[in-house]
Amino acid sequence: MLADAATDSGGTRFGGTATATPQAPATALAAVVTVPAAMAVAPLPPVIPAGFAARCTRALLSPWSRLSLLLVLLAGAASTVLLFHPQRLLSDGWPPQLGGAMAALVFAAAYGLCSVAFVPRPLLNLAAGALFGSQLGTGAALAGTVLGAGISFGLGRVLGQDALRPLLRGRWLKAADGQLSRHGFRSMLAARLFPGLPFWGVNYCAAVSRMRWTPFLLATALGSIPNTAAYVVAGARASSPTSPAFLIAMACIALPALGGAVVAWRKRHHLRAQ
Repeated sequence: MLADAATDSGGTRFGGTATATPQAPATALAAVVTVPAAMAVAPLPPVIPAGFAARCTRALLSPWSRLSLLLVLLAGAASTVLLFHPQRLLSDGWPPQLGGAMAALVFAAAYGLCSVAFVPRPLLNLAAGALFGSQLGTGAALAGTVLGAGISFGLGRVLGQDALRPLLRGRWLKAADGQLSRHGFRSMLAARLFPGLPFWGVNYCAAVSRMRWTPFLLATALGSIPNTAAYVVAGARASSPTSPAFLIAMACIALPALGGAVVAWRKRHHLRAQ
């Protein structure tokens, strides 16, 4: 009975019958055992040595380097304006080889670049009226206004926002930033309608905030219509200063400026009282 229940190395006997149990090869066992995907080791990224070139690249792309580039560009643009005197456009006129709509398009492009270079917009609006008349001059001046605002906004957003936003720590600066960021269209429309605010200053303040492109450009186009049209009509009718159109245009320029001065004076006393 011990012999019947004995088991040899090749098999097991049950009830007098021997059944062989083959041993699984090592290769088959290795195929059954699988490694989970989460335990798989991902290849390491190539190690880039932090050399002199990498340090120079990081320095050139830093926020303060970009802000310095913006200041250099603006200083160069202002110096160019001082050297070439764009006010000669009023006396010399437009190149005679261009005329009509093509001349207005070229003027709009030049208007946008000059406004970025701190050329006063009233001067450019007067030139648009003197060169193209009331209707075409107003269209060219508005197109140049939107173009110049877009260029300034883009330069400020790309080159200056990262460096200047950490500096918005004062109470008034934070309030202005929050107003421009949350109510972009309404705030920009009021800034364009309110006389006395510098065009370039409003552009760069909006660029530092989180205002989006669409409300900025749309509010600039709509809010610049009254003031721009008044100056263009004044430039177109400058040869007849006693005409009703010229007098109405001058009234549209003077009355908002006077109202803005009164509001600013009252706000100044209110702030002092606080």
